[in-house]
Amino acid sequence: MDSHASPRALVIVPTYNEIENLTALVEAVMAQPADLSLLVVDDNSPDGTGKLADELAARFPERMRVLHRAEKHGIGPAYLAGFRAALATDAQFIVTMDADLSHDPADLPRMLAAANDADVVIGSRYVDGGGTAGWPMYRQLISRGGGTYARLVLGVPVHDLTSGYKVYRRPVIESFRLDNMRSDGYGFQIETVYRAITHGFRVIEIPITFHDRTRGKSKLSRRIVLEAAPMVWKLRFEGEGSR
Repeated sequence: MDSHASPRALVIVPTYNEIENLTALVEAVMAQPADLSLLVVDDNSPDGTGKLADELAARFPERMRVLHRAEKHGIGPAYLAGFRAALATDAQFIVTMDADLSHDPADLPRMLAAANDADVVIGSRYVDGGGTAGWPMYRQLISRGGGTYARLVLGVPVHDLTSGYKVYRRPVIESFRLDNMRSDGYGFQIETVYRAITHGFRVIEIPITFHDRTRGKSKLSRRIVLEAAPMVWKLRFEGEGSR
């Protein structure tokens, strides 16, 4: 990916054992009527996802790149690696999305258009017009409950703090102290939004429908969920200490 010829938006997709979903995802992203490129960050998937990603990148040599990491370290560190790679290009918009087709690539043009008037655009399940499809009730309760808890602790007017489908303007990522970010999973999603808000950036939510994966295995674990609970208090006290 030539750093002097990067499309205006770079989509970062972390992968671990997503061989069943990756081809459909890449083809759907590449088909969007938007000036964008794709960065797959693979954590040495034992199912061959990284090799497949290389084969797909060869089909789209001007628009797709693969970043291979030595082992699985979690979605937060994978996104941080992707952010660093994005900042080495001249992409002005940086997008995060899941690899399992739960985030519809067809929403990308709408989200990028919204980013013309905001610094962070969140694809939100919990604003009017948004929703989830295929999730069991316990998953909905975990997601809604975690988001409500974080919103109350942090005092921010965001309904879907744990959404992983986002568009960031480049200055937002540049404002993060990437070396100091340690959270993963839900915690990482909350942390990026909170840091953007405390830096004075404008954050908006637009409705999306989140579709539960139909192939492959979910990476959500109890550890990832529980990690976010104390992390939001750390963010809260850190924010108060900087005022």
